[in-house]
Amino acid sequence: MTPITLTLAILGTSLVAGLVGSMLGLGGGIIIVPALTLVFGYDFRTAVAASAVAIIATSTGAAVAYLRDHITNTRIAMFLEIGSTLGALTGAFIAGYVPARFLFLLFAALMAYSAWSMFRARNMDLPENVVPDRLSRRLQLSGSYYDQALGRTVSYHATGAIPGLLLMYVSGAFAGLLGVGGGTFKVPAMDVVMKLPIKVSSATSNFMIGVTAAASATIYFVRGDVKPLVAGPVALGVLCGALLGSRLMVRLKAKTLRLLFVPLLAYVALQMAWKGVTY
Repeated sequence: MTPITLTLAILGTSLVAGLVGSMLGLGGGIIIVPALTLVFGYDFRTAVAASAVAIIATSTGAAVAYLRDHITNTRIAMFLEIGSTLGALTGAFIAGYVPARFLFLLFAALMAYSAWSMFRARNMDLPENVVPDRLSRRLQLSGSYYDQALGRTVSYHATGAIPGLLLMYVSGAFAGLLGVGGGTFKVPAMDVVMKLPIKVSSATSNFMIGVTAAASATIYFVRGDVKPLVAGPVALGVLCGALLGSRLMVRLKAKTLRLLFVPLLAYVALQMAWKGVTY
């Protein structure tokens, strides 16, 4: 494969990753890392570093559109980032003390449960009869946005603020331990536990993962793991895909988003379970 062909192939793959990542609230790393390592033959550290850059590009590209459309709830994002950040620090601290096999299997079980919960709610456009808990009311974890698919303004309230915060802590811990569990855990937590509309969950997750990735990307830059000839086309492709995905997401129905998310969660669960069994 010539250098130009390789660059175009990485660019095209990154475009797809950015498209999927921005619509579902993921960073695109779940596509970028396997593609760079298994298809294009790059080492794992280079792939992860490029993925961190891709997450920032996804978040930046999609966040502008979602903020403009008032879909992202920054108040909820800042509240949940407390748990996610503390969890990441904990995960990094205990990484050498917890058996990896146990972590893989536990993560697989959590992903499988999230996939099943989202599948059960596949026909629900919006959460119904949501009663905000005391902390959610006090922190004003509510909002509204115009849903183009439904053709009306949607008002919503969050509930389960404490369980949501604890799940974000778990999400951050897994991210610190395994390098996974960003959007694939945040979106189901907000959708299933906090009863937020799936579009709000995806948009808010996009905002959150960008904040987290900015810190990790700095470390990769300092270590020299970011290769410009790899990270460049990855960032460009992901950014273009994220801009396109943010325009598509607002036009999709909640059912469609859930049906896109469920097989992705199931794939991650199977992947983690396999790693746990064969570790």
